[in-house]
Amino acid sequence: MQHILVFGGDGQLGQSLQKVTTTSDKECVYHFFGKQEANLLNCDSLDLLFQKYKPTHIVNCAAYTGVDKAEEETENAFSINCLGAENIASLCKTYDSCLIQISTDFVFAGTKAAPLKEIDPTHPIGIYGKSKLKGEEAVKNIGCCYFIVRTGWLYSEFGNNFLKTMLRLGETKKSLNVVSDQVGTPTYAVDLAYFIKYLIAHDKKGREIYHFSNDGVASWYDFAHEIFSQAQLDVKVAPIPTEKYPTLAKRPLYSVLSKEKLINDFNYPLSHWKDSLRQCLTYLNS
Repeated sequence: MQHILVFGGDGQLGQSLQKVTTTSDKECVYHFFGKQEANLLNCDSLDLLFQKYKPTHIVNCAAYTGVDKAEEETENAFSINCLGAENIASLCKTYDSCLIQISTDFVFAGTKAAPLKEIDPTHPIGIYGKSKLKGEEAVKNIGCCYFIVRTGWLYSEFGNNFLKTMLRLGETKKSLNVVSDQVGTPTYAVDLAYFIKYLIAHDKKGREIYHFSNDGVASWYDFAHEIFSQAQLDVKVAPIPTEKYPTLAKRPLYSVLSKEKLINDFNYPLSHWKDSLRQCLTYLNS
């Protein structure tokens, strides 16, 4: 029997993992811990969890994800995203556990106008991306078994995200301005959860980085337009450049992730983002 510990179990991806692992599984038992049950900065309390469960895998969904707030709370962002990841990786090495570390498209500058590969140079332009990249480097330096999975533009029926913000605004607004020159791929967190479950179930061992997102390309404007279309909400969406919507942190203008390595290594099927959006909306409406 394999025991899998999921840190950040109360977040969007953690809840998505709970959704896809609720059915009885004779091989794997998943244990979910929120920030109250598992403080990534308290090595002693983490060690007790490792001692108790002797996990084969750890999924680290826990992260400081406030992109703009990170610019002002730099120390907090690095503590959680870097030191927290390092603490988990050290325990994984001690207990011979495999770490699945969730990372982000924000480790790239967003200046390459072609799908970003795992081997492409990283150059984060904000504190959030810099802290997540430092977390990646810490995991690799520890030398445990790991899979770093980079993703971006996550949404789901859980937590707060762009989809749910648009649906909420769509109930009261007749028109919205949405940034059109930031390009990536909307990614259903439940689809990512299924891939994580796949990695664990197939007992993959290694020290690898993979990119995961849904298939296709969109701007935030495209995403918003498709949300209102599928949800049958009469909202006019106007495209605006990033400079017309200033934020504290800079965002990558291009963060489409290449899944070529993932497909070659696993022959893993990917859903188009529009199809996954329809699936999520169906669940929300039910």
